[in-house]
Amino acid sequence: MSAPRSATADPIAIDAARLWDELEGLARISALPAPAVTRVLYTEEDLAGRAYVRRLAEEAGLAVRVDPVGNAFYRLEGADPSLPPIGTGSHIDAIPNAGKYDGTVGVLGGVAALRALKEAGRVPARPLEVVAFTSEEPTRFGLGCVGSRLMAGAIAPDAVRALEDDAGRSFEEVRQAAGFTGALEEVRLAPGHYAAFVELHVEQGPRLEAAGVPIGAVTAIAAPASYALELEGEGGHAGAVLMPRRKDAFAAACEIALAVERAAKQSGSPDTVGTCGVCRVHPGAINSIPSCVHLEIDLRDTELASRERAFAEIEAAIEAVRRERGVRVDVRTINADPPAVSAPRIVEAVEAAAAAHELASQRLVSRAYHDTLFMARVAPTGMIFVPSKDGVSHRPDEYTAPEEIAQGAAVLAETMWALAENPPSAREGDTRDG
Repeated sequence: MSAPRSATADPIAIDAARLWDELEGLARISALPAPAVTRVLYTEEDLAGRAYVRRLAEEAGLAVRVDPVGNAFYRLEGADPSLPPIGTGSHIDAIPNAGKYDGTVGVLGGVAALRALKEAGRVPARPLEVVAFTSEEPTRFGLGCVGSRLMAGAIAPDAVRALEDDAGRSFEEVRQAAGFTGALEEVRLAPGHYAAFVELHVEQGPRLEAAGVPIGAVTAIAAPASYALELEGEGGHAGAVLMPRRKDAFAAACEIALAVERAAKQSGSPDTVGTCGVCRVHPGAINSIPSCVHLEIDLRDTELASRERAFAEIEAAIEAVRRERGVRVDVRTINADPPAVSAPRIVEAVEAAAAAHELASQRLVSRAYHDTLFMARVAPTGMIFVPSKDGVSHRPDEYTAPEEIAQGAAVLAETMWALAENPPSAREGDTRDG
């Protein structure tokens, strides 16, 4: 007989050793040897990782559905299957030379949470569902969160079809070769498809570890704006062209990169960050003046207004570089997404779930962005963070202790259970528009 849906039920226990072993098993599916993890979208390793997670979900007794882009849904049925489910999930794709826990803790931790509820005999008031999102990382096609963007209607299917990888292969070609068929238009979810969505993730920062707090209740998610710049100056022999006559595209790019740093520091918001992580110089010879540069800018904040102020400063610097150095600079917006605010009811549910397990919690913002940023367009959302050792992420030495991961999964299970009984109002889900 199923346990009654009661707030007084014993706290859910997660088998920490089992979940750790499952994370280790997924980490071994990699294009690079341990301790590095590399699983790029639609590669052999990505497909093997998907199959591994599906097997664990099926062994846990969860129903499985996969949409045309490869988003996978693992469902625990509720007492009333007709009600909108409570969702959770993250991603298993990994950038080259990454670590074991980014994204995977949210997917395998989600499966573990639903498995623990099922094994405890608890039947939630409504369905609970884990989503393994496709292509959270931008590695292959230069755009992150492709699966959740499509689910939320935040990107047009034609824009996804137009994407190409570095080898010139289209998204459609690669997707279908990987075995995912059907129209991309079928991926979008109806508003209200989920009653709430809450993602478990490693913090990717140092705050929880520094405070000695095991659980973070995320109040907002910073969003990125990404820009691609093409700079064209004049090439020439490094010895033959004197300095007053130069139109060095790389020197111009350096000025812009420094302007990005300066604008982020002076935005007036402590959460503004700016990065120039891509810079390709042509012709790339030590004795040749750079004639062309491709530069990419990543600008983020939890407040849209301060991010826009920073970009206005960057635009002014670009115009000054054009004028003073005599180079051409073309700017293309890759994406400019609004930040998201967590639903207060979900933040409170995370804190209550942590307290039920006698775990301290701390409210904090997410400066990295996640699929939940786009799920906020579908439903009220929130996030649960667990500590990252030394704040390290996107590196092979990324680490979160087994007991910390299990604690996060237990808090996730209790949070989803509570939200199934008492979901937030649909009005609590929103993106921050300034």
